[in-house]
Amino acid sequence: MKDELDFDSAGAEQPAPLEATYTEDEIRTVGWLEHIRMRPGMYIGKLGDGSEDDDGIYVLLKEVIDNSIDEFMMGYGKQIDIQISDDGAISVRDFGRGIPLGKLVEAVSQINTSGKFDTKAFQKSVGLNGVGLKAVNALSSEFEVRAVRDGQMKTARFRDGVLTDASPVLPTDEPNGTFVYFKPDTTIFPAFHYRDEPVEKLIKNFTYLNTGLAIYLNGKRYVSRRGLFDLLTQRLTHDPLYPIIHLKGDDIEIAITHANQYGEEFYSFVNGQYTPQGGTHLTAFKEAVSRTLKDFFGRNFEYSDIRNGMVAAVAIRVQDPVFESQTKTKLGSREMSKDGPTVAKFISDFVKKDLDDYLHRDLSVAEVILKKIQESERNRKAMAGVTKIAKERAKKVNLHNRKLIDCNIHLSDARGSEEKKLASSIFLTEGDSAGGSITKVRDADTQAVFMLRGKPLNTYGVTQKVLYENEEFNLLQAALNLEDGIDGLRYNNVIIATDADVDGMHIRLLLITFFLQFFPDLIKKGHVYVLQTPLFRVRNRLTSKRSGKARKGPDEDTVYCYTDDERIAAIERLGANAEITRFKGLGEISPEEFRGFIGPDMRLDRVTLRKEDGVDELLEFYMGKNTMERQNFIIDNLVIEDDSQIS
Repeated sequence: MKDELDFDSAGAEQPAPLEATYTEDEIRTVGWLEHIRMRPGMYIGKLGDGSEDDDGIYVLLKEVIDNSIDEFMMGYGKQIDIQISDDGAISVRDFGRGIPLGKLVEAVSQINTSGKFDTKAFQKSVGLNGVGLKAVNALSSEFEVRAVRDGQMKTARFRDGVLTDASPVLPTDEPNGTFVYFKPDTTIFPAFHYRDEPVEKLIKNFTYLNTGLAIYLNGKRYVSRRGLFDLLTQRLTHDPLYPIIHLKGDDIEIAITHANQYGEEFYSFVNGQYTPQGGTHLTAFKEAVSRTLKDFFGRNFEYSDIRNGMVAAVAIRVQDPVFESQTKTKLGSREMSKDGPTVAKFISDFVKKDLDDYLHRDLSVAEVILKKIQESERNRKAMAGVTKIAKERAKKVNLHNRKLIDCNIHLSDARGSEEKKLASSIFLTEGDSAGGSITKVRDADTQAVFMLRGKPLNTYGVTQKVLYENEEFNLLQAALNLEDGIDGLRYNNVIIATDADVDGMHIRLLLITFFLQFFPDLIKKGHVYVLQTPLFRVRNRLTSKRSGKARKGPDEDTVYCYTDDERIAAIERLGANAEITRFKGLGEISPEEFRGFIGPDMRLDRVTLRKEDGVDELLEFYMGKNTMERQNFIIDNLVIEDDSQIS
């Protein structure tokens, strides 16, 4: 071993250098097109296949719509038409000014070419760096752009980012605007598909932030007249304690209410762009609201008590916004404009005056808010001793050895890349057996494992005191770093990995109940998933001694089946040689087999929460004390599984 190591000046062992040349030949310059196709993640975040809301295909759609939104913000075009076909091709037609015809090709194919560098033409725009449409073009197998201006039209077509045809300027009677057609490249987005839910959520957000704009998706009309008021109305899953406070000013809009729920729930936007990771504007807004309410009541309330149960949204418009990545999920700007106030002062001044004025005008709302804050304060003080003991107990338990197998980006306390942070996951497993299998083959950099012991507590209707006194959930809160809300969440993805049997389903439901009751924002912000693992393994009994490693493709000898239909199809293909194994639990799946189920292609179902779900009624029925009613429901809906063919 010593022969392979060297020592640095501090005496630390260093690996021997790799045998590789590093000459002028290794240094090269790539064009914009090659760079985008080579490093797409730099421009659109993670790639994905469309199963997740933040997959790259939705960023492509958003980048195109952003340009149409910018036209609307400048006062041109009150309608956007979007068509999504079954094969994933998309067209977007706006009725703005249209891209200047003489620069049409350059605007979609030359990096850092944009009309938005001139703030006179585009003020408080979303996209200012001249990248968006170029990235869409580069990552599409087919791309077409058509601009119409004052009775004239020009069209350009591309394939894999390369210009194939550009028409001359022609006369037309079409209204002004821009038409963009693109189809994501399947070599970059294999087997992709657009799902209705994230597309609809994206479009609704655009309408909430641009009141009066009508967006048509495959003929269905979306429009908002009350902006953030409409957004909060849709996001609330519990009845508000008082009517939503909705205030608007120049370049700012806010909406605030409280509900009977734990924690706080905030949504933030910049120039019509949803910023799920917040940024300087969200930090300033939370501080301003807390301080204004504290000053209004003249009480020394803690900010956590003021914001407990609060559901709120803020939208601002900034000149030349600075985002922390090309995907624009977090604002980094500290000034509203070159000569204007800071973001913090701008928001603080507005909230201090307008929210304070509102509360003085409507003392009945102020009274409800005061009672809610006082209730939160009483509960916190009553919990003080319990939480202190619970936290001390969590520290005494050797968490990293007994329950939690952490990932390297946390063990090393390293900042890590933003991409790795977004990819960080924790698997909540049913017992040590399944946890051990996952631990052996996980990506140790980004995947952690928390091993549950038996069935956790049914938390429906219990108080926080009971929660902290329960060792399982106390340790889970500590592992996730949730005691002070989801802002400190250590893992971007919380994955429930339980057996696909009755007990596993029950544990899954108990965990989801815990999150719904005490951390609903964790689900609303899309952090909770359920891991889908195969129910069956069907393989050729003549070659069954081969490695159990997951293999894909119709000609392989082993097929992992997630449904009965997949099992039947596999049996029909293999015929008399088919050997069928029913996995009764995750612990029965070997570590080597598990490798394929938690890798890049793992199947995850995101747990979602919408107003129309009626979560209160659902929890009361399935997790409440109506035992006989629930038993009758189970009996009426019981399905008997036929295991006659399963070995």
